[in-house]
Amino acid sequence: MKVTMSSNTLTITGNIKSVNDYQEIKTVADTLVQEHTSIIIVIEDSLSITSSVIGYFNKLVLKDAVRLSMHVGNQQLMELLDDLHLTSVFKVKKI
Repeated sequence: MKVTMSSNTLTITGNIKSVNDYQEIKTVADTLVQEHTSIIIVIEDSLSITSSVIGYFNKLVLKDAVRLSMHVGNQQLMELLDDLHLTSVFKVKKI
């Protein structure tokens, strides 16, 4: 998995599957949140997302009042987020 940032956008390439992935995503997102109140998360091709990452994004939206938009490239991940009723919370869009 690879995480990059540009302006207020965090881009994740590859599968999100480990604790190290969560820590890397959290570190980069924390940097973005210090500078922006609105961030875009682009998950290009991951098939799934770990519960720790979901929990962290949930905290950003519900506790820290960050306006988060998520752009997802994989249909399976779109369906998972929809099944978990997170599409409206994370403002999920298909790319």
